Amino acid sequence: MASLELVQQYYQYFNQKNWDGMLSLLHPEVRHESNQGDVRIGIENFTKFLEKMDECYDENLTDMVFFTEPSDQRIAVEFTVNGIYKKADEDLPPAHNQTYVLPAAAFLGITDGKISRVTTYYNLPLWIELVSK
Repeated sequence: MASLELVQQYYQYFNQKNWDGMLSLLHPEVRHESNQGDVRIGIENFTKFLEKMDECYDENLTDMVFFTEPSDQRIAVEFTVNGIYKKADEDLPPAHNQTYVLPAAAFLGITDGKISRVTTYYNLPLWIELVSK
């Protein structure tokens, strides 16, 4: 599978909430760099992140635009996050099923035919504003 197809499948699994499918596409030593917080290394830590996300958020990604580069080792994707904030997450505002629509982007690295890096960016102050209304 080409890198672009691999990443497209990863996000298709995300929208289907097929966490096992997502995990199957990750390199064992995947590096997860989320917008805020510590870097997570490895599938076990990524799995814990997914479990927390599933508990607190219900998200679907739309308007996805994928970008590739000639070496086929890096893919970028721009998208819109359409979400519901179900349960309060750590130091973030209280949750009561607020909806939000938020632009975001991710950068992914590919090693040995698996996703070895996922770096995600979004505007956290904007998200806080959206769920605080």
